[in-house]
Amino acid sequence: MFKFVHAADIHLDSPLRGLSAYEGAPVETLRGATRAAFRNLVDLAIREEATFIVIAGDLYDGTWRDYQTGLFFVSEMARLRSAGIRVFLLYGNHDAESEITKRLRLPDNVSVFPSRAAKTFTIDDLNVALHGRSFQTPATLENLVPTYPEPVAGRLNIGVLHTALEGNTEHAAYAPCSLPELIAKGYQYWALGHVHEHSIANRDPWIVFPGNLQGRHARETGPRGAMLVTADETSILSAERVLTDVLRWHQLVVDLSSATTVDQAIDLVKDGLVRTVENEPDGRPLAIRIRLTGETAVHGALFEEERELAENVRAIAVGNAGEAAWIEKIQIETKPPASTQSAPSDALGELEAMIAEAASDPVILANLAGQLGTMMGRLPPELRAAELPELTAIREGRIGDIARELSSSVATWIAQAK
Repeated sequence: MFKFVHAADIHLDSPLRGLSAYEGAPVETLRGATRAAFRNLVDLAIREEATFIVIAGDLYDGTWRDYQTGLFFVSEMARLRSAGIRVFLLYGNHDAESEITKRLRLPDNVSVFPSRAAKTFTIDDLNVALHGRSFQTPATLENLVPTYPEPVAGRLNIGVLHTALEGNTEHAAYAPCSLPELIAKGYQYWALGHVHEHSIANRDPWIVFPGNLQGRHARETGPRGAMLVTADETSILSAERVLTDVLRWHQLVVDLSSATTVDQAIDLVKDGLVRTVENEPDGRPLAIRIRLTGETAVHGALFEEERELAENVRAIAVGNAGEAAWIEKIQIETKPPASTQSAPSDALGELEAMIAEAASDPVILANLAGQLGTMMGRLPPELRAAELPELTAIREGRIGDIARELSSSVATWIAQAK
């Protein structure tokens, strides 16, 4: 019996999006989150005496700004080498062969799956065969599963694949494949990457997305981590999720229907913040997006005093939680009381309804994706690779996120116009 760790979507040195520094914000925790989460992963493997680690794509977030990112990875691999732990590394869309322009020689305990054809690595003393194929280019739209070899008879076969898998609409459809295809391949475990949410798609055989090691923005809420798998020479005995994140994203929805003054609204936010921090089971710092909702008499006043509201809420977070809570954004999604709202047929109401509907219309989103892709292709290379939230969302195929942000912005503007 032996253990191995399955991780993916590490995005080393990727900046956490929505970062805004203010007095009391846990700036150093935010900046170093992806590295700290990776150290936690290495610590876990050593502590559990894992025999090897599988990384199923997107170790890096793109080409390095300098060699420090690569040097950090090499130093962590050296720690694993000293512990006798091997690493099997596959590259995905963010760290495809053509995407990373800088390379460093890796320690001899690291084996990298090639991109031109699938390759099998064997661990003879464990009777294990690992099959995988890295991405050669970021936009790999080919189904790679048919290129993977047949299982090696009498061995525990592990497939390593970076894929959207059918049905995952939140991520770009890279290396698409279906669940029946993976099952039919005859491997005992599929170590998948690309989808940042943890999910177990199947248990016999095991087909698993571990999710990313560390949430990077407000849409990646909740716990993040990897899989610790126990196996023998022919079968998977168990697979459990282990958490590695050092900071957790949370969306706090506060209903302001009962508020008649801005001070009362702030008190309701304070109550919600205190409960949220107290209820965090693992004691990790929280990056919180606050959404103010409900039909309330203070609807208009919230927009008029938006800056003062934001500073008061941040002060509450610092005063009550210190570095245990950081306010990423405050979204005002309230409405005026029904008796004061304009008729739904007015022009602004129709515009608001149309924009909101477009954000979830698959045809509109598909057309938007095509147009944005064309636009990205015309940008200069240095701008195309820029770490702007909007451009990153386009590169990652998160068109729905862009549409929802637009819908929220339009709704805010309409609320102010009314």
